[in-house]
Amino acid sequence: MNVLPVGEDALLVEVSSGDEAQALHAELLRRRAEGSLSAREIVPAARTVLLDGLDAPARLAAELTRADLPHAPPRAGDVVEIPVRYDGPDLADVAAHWGVPEHEVARIHGDTEFRVAFCGFAPGFGYLTGLPPRYDVPRRATPRTAVPAGSVALAGPYTGVYPRSSPGGWQLIGTTDAVLWDHARVPAALLSPGTRVRFVPEAGP
Repeated sequence: MNVLPVGEDALLVEVSSGDEAQALHAELLRRRAEGSLSAREIVPAARTVLLDGLDAPARLAAELTRADLPHAPPRAGDVVEIPVRYDGPDLADVAAHWGVPEHEVARIHGDTEFRVAFCGFAPGFGYLTGLPPRYDVPRRATPRTAVPAGSVALAGPYTGVYPRSSPGGWQLIGTTDAVLWDHARVPAALLSPGTRVRFVPEAGP
């Protein structure tokens, strides 16, 4: 674990894996909830956690550096179900990469419970983990200039859903009508770090 100061009242904690980042994020949230940690924001990423708005960042940095945190498991809670039609234009390529028929991609993906590791790229976009490493897929050699909103996609170890139309190089395996970001909703984002997610296959049109 490497702890770096960021400005006057923030720390960036670097860890060695995404699993460690998720566990550290969950533990820090637990500490804040119980009142033993004062932080305005706790933001996970692929292998880091940013703590902002700290009262005593130097003291916390020393504590984190010398201690083995009792990593809490990622938070429990209700599972967010996202209906998906496995009709994406890259479904055949993903099936070939996995060495399975196309319908098996839908079964494997739909049978997996995912967890939001972190959010970014666009408001409402969550990076979901859960598939075993053997199902990692490369990004497309040539990104698309416009990926439709609601596209369910894979890249590396992650699954994501595009909340709005944007350029993107992920492999598109399906579509959903779920609204990932709605500024009139509280909270606006359907997904947040730690959220459990399942994709529920539905029939195509």
